Amino acid sequence: MDAPTLRRAGIAVAAVLFVVLIVVLGRAIPPRAAIISTDRLGPESGEPVADYLASARTSLAGNDSDNHWALLSLTTGVTADRIPEFSAGLRISEVVYHVAVDHVATPIIAIGVPAGPEVAVASVKAAAAQVESTQTFDDRSTRVKNLVATRLRANCACVVGIVLQGPLAKLRDLAARPGIRAVQALPADAAAGVFAVSPLLPEQLDSASPTPDDGPVPDN
Repeated sequence: MDAPTLRRAGIAVAAVLFVVLIVVLGRAIPPRAAIISTDRLGPESGEPVADYLASARTSLAGNDSDNHWALLSLTTGVTADRIPEFSAGLRISEVVYHVAVDHVATPIIAIGVPAGPEVAVASVKAAAAQVESTQTFDDRSTRVKNLVATRLRANCACVVGIVLQGPLAKLRDLAARPGIRAVQALPADAAAGVFAVSPLLPEQLDSASPTPDDGPVPDN
């Protein structure tokens, strides 16, 4: 066999071995599945509040002892230092803030927190900083941003929801406590950090509808 023939044969063998290697690696290291989640905590926009409260109660039914992610909605906003008294020692993963202003649309601020009640209490500072860093494009939105940040810096009673994790039995006990409007749990297999959170605001009495935005923005 002459040299050109040997060279061509060598290239062909190398190509076959390369394809085999790709196949073997593909089987040994399968492609990572994309995380697709439709899990949600909180009411849908416009959902009747009575319907959401009923579905939240239903979500707590069951006898398993697994930990479930859950959204705790408060009857009224509270200051950040009161978070531990509403969480009953359960692991907190997110604190939801909302500065309610009559007839002024204000942002909902969700702050993720590591374990520990002290960090959850301090999250109000992170909420203020997040609002302050938001870019605005007109006078009204700038005034709203400044108002919300100022009230958060003053430790307003603006905690409206807490995302936490615990077994169903403890979540049911939590739901029965004064000051807690609802506790809604996800299935035990819900992945952390990939579910949507949309809190039930204390001022939403009939439906979970957007706040009207046709009133004057206060100075502070």
